[in-house]
Amino acid sequence: MTIYQFLLLFLLWVCLPRFCSPEIMFRRTPVPQKRILGARVPRSDGKILHRQKRGWMWNQFFLLEEYTGSDYQYVGKLHSDQDKGDGSLKYILSGDGAGTLFIIDEKTGDIHATRRIDREEKAFYTLRAQAINRRTLRPVEPESEFVIKIHDINDNEPTFPEEIYTASVPEMSVVGIIRTALPNMNRENREQYQVVIQAKDMGGQMGGLSGTTTVNITLTDVNDNPPRFPQNTIHLRVLESSPVGTAIGSVKATDADTGKNAEVEYRIIDGDGTDMFDIITEKDTQEGIITVKKPLDYESRRLYTLKVEAENTHVDPRFYYLGPFKDTTIVKISIEDVDEPPVFSRSSYLFEVHEDIEVGTIIGTVMARDPDSTSSPVRFSLDRHTDLDRIFNIHSGNGSLYTSKPLDRELSQWHNLTVIAAEINNPKEMTRVAVFVRILDVNDNAPQFAVFYDTFVCENARPGQLIQTISAVDKDDPLGGQKFFFSLAAVNPNFTVQDNEDNTARILTRKNGFNRHEISTYLLPVVISDNDYPIQSSTGTLTIRVCACDNQGNMQSCSAEALLLPAGLSTGALIAILLCIIILLVIVVLFAALKRQRKKEPLILSKEDIRDNIVSYNDEGGGEEDTQAFDIGTLRNPAAIEEKKLRRDIIPETLFIPRRTPTAPDNADVRDFINERLKEHDLDPTAPPYDSLATYAYEGNDSIAESLSSLESGTTDGDQNYDYLREWGPRFNKLAEMYGGGESDKDA
Repeated sequence: MTIYQFLLLFLLWVCLPRFCSPEIMFRRTPVPQKRILGARVPRSDGKILHRQKRGWMWNQFFLLEEYTGSDYQYVGKLHSDQDKGDGSLKYILSGDGAGTLFIIDEKTGDIHATRRIDREEKAFYTLRAQAINRRTLRPVEPESEFVIKIHDINDNEPTFPEEIYTASVPEMSVVGIIRTALPNMNRENREQYQVVIQAKDMGGQMGGLSGTTTVNITLTDVNDNPPRFPQNTIHLRVLESSPVGTAIGSVKATDADTGKNAEVEYRIIDGDGTDMFDIITEKDTQEGIITVKKPLDYESRRLYTLKVEAENTHVDPRFYYLGPFKDTTIVKISIEDVDEPPVFSRSSYLFEVHEDIEVGTIIGTVMARDPDSTSSPVRFSLDRHTDLDRIFNIHSGNGSLYTSKPLDRELSQWHNLTVIAAEINNPKEMTRVAVFVRILDVNDNAPQFAVFYDTFVCENARPGQLIQTISAVDKDDPLGGQKFFFSLAAVNPNFTVQDNEDNTARILTRKNGFNRHEISTYLLPVVISDNDYPIQSSTGTLTIRVCACDNQGNMQSCSAEALLLPAGLSTGALIAILLCIIILLVIVVLFAALKRQRKKEPLILSKEDIRDNIVSYNDEGGGEEDTQAFDIGTLRNPAAIEEKKLRRDIIPETLFIPRRTPTAPDNADVRDFINERLKEHDLDPTAPPYDSLATYAYEGNDSIAESLSSLESGTTDGDQNYDYLREWGPRFNKLAEMYGGGESDKDA
């Protein structure tokens, strides 16, 4: 077909009449015309009425999609023969989109679409219409169903279902088609191409016109390249102490494709380390991360081999002929040795021992070894924070645990110890294990009275009368339970003990009547023994008071009242006498203190009496403000010493004539002045002995005394050595043992 024939066909297609023109089928009527389906009029007018034929099919409407007008789009009109135009009927619309997408005027029956409709979403809508009486709400006609079809317009551009098409063009084709000139063009070699196309009219003859256009062609990627590992063998290293889940390295296969065509999934398909290691695919970097799956042990195995596979996750079936889209590599993982701490043979130890064992008895042994290939010797010790009383000790060489003090189950039934195992060559590598010591009971405690009994007997008691029920307790805990026996230490003519055989006993009287004026108190020794081996017994003494009772046996008074008040004085009188004695003692003490204070005389009677060599202060000291307590100018002005006065604080027994000393020159140095004053006081016989000590403001050129401040004391961060405490004698052995730097454990 030539180009002219093609143009002719196109013109014929354009000029054909459009039978489905939207303007004809869907003409908008702003004022809809009423279509009368039928009417009834009175016959009195003499006219013959004819039923009008409907001019349209009311059960189907057409609507144009993608309506862009500002008003609601008119769909059509529903009308009933019963509608007389007086508003007595009401039109109701239901079905697809009724009330939201389509609305109806309930009076006129006009139907409008409220928004744009897309035929590609839904091609038709099925609705139901009904006319009812507005007053009675009864239908005047049965419900009818109609369809609104959406008329299609060209509002969607064509799309290709495939990205790449293969086509062939026969020769002498008039229509130009762009196709690849080379087979199997590879995006990985070149991705962008630019093609210039020229079109000529008149069949390319002379005088014809031409035009050109530029087409930029981009080759899109397809999965035509498999992943490839850059190395056939990959070596990795990992420490045996690496915890489970630790990433030890990564592998990566390169893929020339991009995007999802380059996505790779890694897996371990073979090797002797499949149960020890795992691999995780990192989506962002497209790497395979190898992680530790189980704990490693250098001493058990030092090398593992894995076979890792990388495979594309999105494979294009069209390129299966290129081969499998996966690759494999060998990963060798070397385990590096780490100095591990010792390992105990058990996770915890439980030892049981009787409380009566001798000191130094071995109660059990803990075992630990160095898991490293060097097998360093292990040293054992006890964590003293778990044995503050130092009841136990451990042999540092073989781990034997023994007692260093007597055991007592009644004080502590369980001892929770912690044993430390450390390498001798590397003490920092240590392991702790819990040791539970259970102390088994031994019958080493005698039973005693359960409580203190305040027992009394009435003066009018009769033989066989119950005066007290006693029971006993025992700190021991025998397996068969406690069983106590009660008896008297000796035959008593006044009382007897009757064992109830239920760990209780009754105290009964043996004679008729007691006299508290003759004997006010009886002491009754009771022997209590148990039935365990070895049998333990004790003697408890009951104090039985004799009291006056009424006929019902209720105590009224006992002989203790006479003992408390022998002189007939009441308790209040005794308290008053005691308070008077205390007040007199306080008055005497205060009087003595005031008398002693009056005898003291001040050292300086007057503030004006200022000595040159002694300065007294009224307070502890206030820094430089203390210089206001005396006139230091006396030391600086030698002329101030010319005036000689007798001191008024002390009157010497023998008065000597004051000796005149030559005055120092006006320009004399303070040092010379002080030396002269010292010499004068040494030779002055009138000065008391305490005047020989003089205090001056002049300190001197230098001081050979070093600082005694504790702030400059030397301190070290290391541990102090307290072994010298052992040389101080037996009294300091305990301190040396507690704070000594040496081992407290017994060595082999």
